[in-house]
Parts: sequence; C-alpha cells; structure tokens
Amino acid sequence: MGRMMGSFDSDELDRPDLNKCPDCGCFFATEACPLCGKICPEDMRAGNRAKVKPPKKRQSSSGRVQFVAWYYSWWFILIMMYVMPLAGLILFFTSPHSKKSKLIAAAAVVGAYVVLFVLGTGLLRGLLERPLVNDDISRAEYVSLCETVSVEDYHRDAYNEGRYVVLELTVELPMKADGDIYYLCSGLDGGDVKILLLDCGVEKKTNYIQGDKIRVYGECSGTTRAGFSSGELPLVYMAYSELME
Repeated sequence: MGRMMGSFDSDELDRPDLNKCPDCGCFFATEACPLCGKICPEDMRAGNRAKVKPPKKRQSSSGRVQFVAWYYSWWFILIMMYVMPLAGLILFFTSPHSKKSKLIAAAAVVGAYVVLFVLGTGLLRGLLERPLVNDDISRAEYVSLCETVSVEDYHRDAYNEGRYVVLELTVELPMKADGDIYYLCSGLDGGDVKILLLDCGVEKKTNYIQGDKIRVYGECSGTTRAGFSSGELPLVYMAYSELME
C-alpha cells in the first residue's frame, strides 16, 4: 500500500507526488490529512509546492586510516618553523593537513613571531639603553655614592662597571644619535684623553654646547665607539650634571 496512511517529513525527505499537511508535516495522497483531518490547501498539494532544496552533504572520507609521515607531524613542523624557517615552510605547505588546520597553525606561528619580535626588541633596547642603577633614589643620595676621579684615572678604570663617579669636564662635541644625546669630553684643561657621556638624565635631558665646563655624576659603563672616533672611548652614563662657573 506504500504510504497511503501518510508519512512524516524530514530534512532529507520530500514527496512531490503527495500532498503535505501544513500543520503536522505529514505526506498523504488523500484530500485530508490522516492525522489531523485538515483538508490540504491548494499551495500544499502535489505539484503546487515549492521545490525543497536538498541540504548540503558533508564530504565523507573513505573510512581508511591515513598515516602521516613523522616529518609532517605538527610538532615537528612547528619546531622547524623556529629552528629552520625555510624547511619548516616547505613542510608546512607540502603537508597533507587540511586548509583549516594550516590556517590555524599559520596564525599561531605569526602570532608567536610577533610576540618574540616585540619582546626581543624591548630586551635589546633595554640592553642598549640600560637604565641607571639606583635611578629611583634622590639626587642627594645618588651624589653621595659618587667618588671624584680625574679623566685620566677614569680612562684607566672604565671597565669597572657599576662604579659611581664625579667628573669635571669640558664639552668638545655634542652629538645626537638614535634619539640619544652624547657628549665627547676632555678634562677641564683639555688634553688628548677623551671620554664619552651618554645623557641618561634622571631629571631632564641636557643641551650643552661646545666649550661648556660641566660637573658630571654618573656610572661607569665600559667603552664604546659610537661614531665619535676610530677607536674605543670610555663611556659614562650621566645621571646628573651641572654647569660650572
């Protein structure tokens, strides 16, 4: 007898050759629904209803287990992305993983590189522009830590990093480089012995000119080239300074 007594609709079933009840969704061949007794309206009769679009079917695999070579494993690809980026990229694009998985992995790798770049540049900046030790203490306390030395003595002991000194100098050449202010200086009476100041002013940046006599309170920080000469020069991180009369 087939479906003479009616059948229910579903997402995957449509019977264009049968009438359909608008209330209970039942398909039937008679004038009235066998379940609720409602007469089938004209727009729900066979041949008058709008065609139902079949739902999209998801592609299914063959059911086979797909073995992935160990060098296409995500853990190995991600390691190679950081150790050998070129090899990691080749493995990444040639791997059999789905496009969705590749997009997620690519976003994760790019995000990690961005974080590492930000942290790396911040750390590098911190090393290049090392903050003064004890720059959170008052000026009086800082000055009390400093010992007076001559330019010659400082030149001999510039590698004693962490040592606080007082120097009386003559500015020979002010210079700005990468946003920093440097001063090439000699002793009060001039001379061939030169040292370099990096203005790390705790209170404010300075703007000395050539010939100024200054008293400097700062910290030993080794030597540097900084484009002022062909050789290395002793460097002082200048925390505080003042013009001498």
